[in-house]
Amino acid sequence: MSVESKVRSVTTATLAKMKHDGEKIAMLTAYDFTMAKIVDGAGIDLILVGDSAANVMAGHTTTLPITLDEIIYHASSVVRGVERAFVVVDMPFGTCSGDEKTALDAAIRIMKETGADGVKIEGGEEMLPCIKKVLAAGIPVMGHLGLTPQSIHQLGGYGLRAKEEAEAAKLLHDAQLLSEAGCFGLVMEKIPAALAERVTKSVAIPTIGIGAGAGCNGQVLVVHDMLGMNKGFKPKFLRQYADLHTIMTEAIGRYVGDVKEGSFPNAAEQY
Repeated sequence: MSVESKVRSVTTATLAKMKHDGEKIAMLTAYDFTMAKIVDGAGIDLILVGDSAANVMAGHTTTLPITLDEIIYHASSVVRGVERAFVVVDMPFGTCSGDEKTALDAAIRIMKETGADGVKIEGGEEMLPCIKKVLAAGIPVMGHLGLTPQSIHQLGGYGLRAKEEAEAAKLLHDAQLLSEAGCFGLVMEKIPAALAERVTKSVAIPTIGIGAGAGCNGQVLVVHDMLGMNKGFKPKFLRQYADLHTIMTEAIGRYVGDVKEGSFPNAAEQY
């Protein structure tokens, strides 16, 4: 089943102009209609339907388990709540690991069945054939370099990437290749700030950082993390803008208490 895509206010051209004009780009994740509507209404520029849904929504310890059908479900829910922001969807683990046709088929399903604006693909030069195939079909692609969670077992953990000269040089080279291939943007995750700033200045496309310093053209966080809904996850790069875990726990506790003591519902709350 396909959905009718609508043109939202923020487009690839908008994002390119923001980089050119020096206007910072604000990006957050969303995985459902209600959160997407709130995030979009607050003025966010980019919404990522991340494979981090595997962690945040399903309780997995990595992003690897999420399937194409599941990411399509989350993305279609998000798109229905968005009027303004550009919606980009993660290509799940495995969809870009085989031949280019597999990647293209997955990207086409995402675009047709969700109404999203583009897809995000992790990896650099090794992923170029798949990226170029998807781009050739007219699908906007965002790159992702540095800490790439889909490769977490190969990387050996969630530590800082590109600390050494060789890996930093490869990341810079990969970023230039992705820009030249026609990607509309690039996420850089958990790399030294100086390197991220150097990449940002060297590529024509907007860069979005997460744990990559202030020199990027924009920033992204997982919405549940920045709202303080997840207790115990406090990496250096995360700024919590609320403590919803405490607020929600207290509110639910009051509800439980009111039900137990019989004060809810009261006379004004019944028919």
